[in-house]
Amino acid sequence: MSQPISRKQHLLKRHRRNKRIGLLVGLLVLVASGVLLVWWLPLLLAVLGWVAHEAWFADHLFYSPTDDYQYSFPPDSQRPSVRLEGGKLVLDEPLSLAGDETLILAIKVKSGWLGRFLDPYVQLSGGESADRQTFERGVNGLRYLNLSSWGSALVSGELRIGGRFCHVMGQPELWVFRQPDYRDQRVMVIAPHADDAELAAFGLYSQAREAWIVTLTAGEIEAEHYQQMGLERAEAARLKGRLRAWDSMVVPRWAGVPEAHCAQLGYFCLQLQAMQAAPDQPMASREADLSDTRVFRQFNPFPLPGDLDGAPTWHNLLADLRALILRARPEVIVLPHPSIDPHPDHICAHAAVIEALQGLEWQPKTILGYANHLHDNDRWPMGSSGDGIALPPVFDASLSLRPCSLALSLEQQRDKAMALGMMHDLQPRAALKRRLRRSIQRLVAGRMPSPYGGNEFFRKAVRRHELFWILQ
Repeated sequence: MSQPISRKQHLLKRHRRNKRIGLLVGLLVLVASGVLLVWWLPLLLAVLGWVAHEAWFADHLFYSPTDDYQYSFPPDSQRPSVRLEGGKLVLDEPLSLAGDETLILAIKVKSGWLGRFLDPYVQLSGGESADRQTFERGVNGLRYLNLSSWGSALVSGELRIGGRFCHVMGQPELWVFRQPDYRDQRVMVIAPHADDAELAAFGLYSQAREAWIVTLTAGEIEAEHYQQMGLERAEAARLKGRLRAWDSMVVPRWAGVPEAHCAQLGYFCLQLQAMQAAPDQPMASREADLSDTRVFRQFNPFPLPGDLDGAPTWHNLLADLRALILRARPEVIVLPHPSIDPHPDHICAHAAVIEALQGLEWQPKTILGYANHLHDNDRWPMGSSGDGIALPPVFDASLSLRPCSLALSLEQQRDKAMALGMMHDLQPRAALKRRLRRSIQRLVAGRMPSPYGGNEFFRKAVRRHELFWILQ
């Protein structure tokens, strides 16, 4: 069954087309330089051009860094008046903060000339603490800093804000979002694939009074790493699915989540959209030569409705989710944000939970959204492991968003990194091309690798914050 092209796929297709055009123009320039000047000049220019591309132009950035982010926050949001004075953020009137509020500061960030070659970042400091939040090279527009956990420094007038390879300028605007401490409630994290729960919400669920982890798919496709061991394509996919099913059940134990609070539903990767389109029709695995979800459910500690026939259908998925929600009775459900995270399995995971909740006797008090992928910027969150997470690029002002930021201590960040390290899908070594690109970016563009692992998600997910969006 054919599936519609997502906005992310469209942007990537356009990006590749533009690169092909640029490559063609470059080849013509090289040929002309060799004919008109000296024979070895094209070789030198080709090497220099390739290094420049890998260092500065290889990011999937599908917008101009001079574009303003366009956020629309709820009209009832608290907006204290602030100003920048001598590098400090100063409140115009006293502000009462408990310390766990989400604080967002909108301000224009303008790159300096070095900020076109080195990642520009905004430095936050106050007392003995410091943080940096990184933006696009060549940035020149409105951006949103995450000041959560900086409340006491803000109130005392000790919060300093300065740019490195960039300048902060203009009139800042501050929003204060107050929310209950969701760690004191029963939390259920919906993970489309094994590791999504850890990437998005390990800090939250590891501290929750009671936590449940529900993983929808086995994530069995793209098993080339296992084919290199000599396995056939279907056999490699089945092995990868079994390993990721195991990961989804046992890695939460590292955070203190009991086995009885974990479930792997065993549906097939990138088939949720097809299931949703034809709710009664089973959708077999693309690569594992399987049409029975029970192969990947063997570690579940209790039976589920879908175990009766193992059919990978949308109706079975809804029945499984309803049974789990009634069993766990979560006060908070954490799931992908359908407008920010473009992965088709993530969008369908959100839709499945919302549909499963319709008419159900138990309803959560709160639904939190997360984004492990973006439409417009594959590098977000930008910057290094341990840095803060600024708000991602959003260009739809009609989308009303309410952020919720959870601060993670260094110890909690390390525990999260170790949980990610246990995930088999994040363990294989990157392809040679990617390793070369990272080496060039480290030497030429100053980008540092994560100390926790080679996979890009160690850099992106192990941060001072976990960022959610209050959907309900």
